Amino acid sequence: MMRIVLLGAPGSGKGTQARLMAEKYRVPQISSGEILRRAVAEKTELGRKVESIMKGGDLVSDDLVIDAVTDQLRSSECKR
Repeated sequence: MMRIVLLGAPGSGKGTQARLMAEKYRVPQISSGEILRRAVAEKTELGRKVESIMKGGDLVSDDLVIDAVTDQLRSSECKR
């Protein structure tokens, strides 16, 4: 299974490159920011935990982000 992690400053093109690679290799694209925004919108337990943090412009703890990404990696969407 191929897993690629892209790191970079905001606006550096991570999302663009991830989208291009996801299309080329036909693999799902995972964005921690998208996971967190979706959780807030869907009012999940995670969303309730991070909503005030995100609205305050603060960073969500690494532990919460790692848990959210791990859950996404375990989802049926990411299993091949």
